Amino acid sequence: MDKQFYVYILTNTRNGTLYTGVTNNLARRVWEHKEGLVEGFTKQHELDTLVWYEIHATAYEAITREKRIKAWKRDWKKRIIEEMNPYWNDLYDSLQT
Repeated sequence: MDKQFYVYILTNTRNGTLYTGVTNNLARRVWEHKEGLVEGFTKQHELDTLVWYEIHATAYEAITREKRIKAWKRDWKKRIIEEMNPYWNDLYDSLQT
């Protein structure tokens, strides 16, 4: 079974604070954010709404993409979110199906 890696963006509300992260298990990682198990920035700002993600074949690709996105201007991040998810819905439930 091939491993997948994910770059993801969380928020607390539409147009709210944004957090970009990387993981090899997106459903588990978002659940950890939702349960407040991830200490630091996301817990402090209550960032637990998954609004965007992207799948990569290697950890290197995902980490490289995460670093690039983190360096982007906020408007660029909002644009990729709205291309995938125009209403900023929480995509977490769609991972469970």
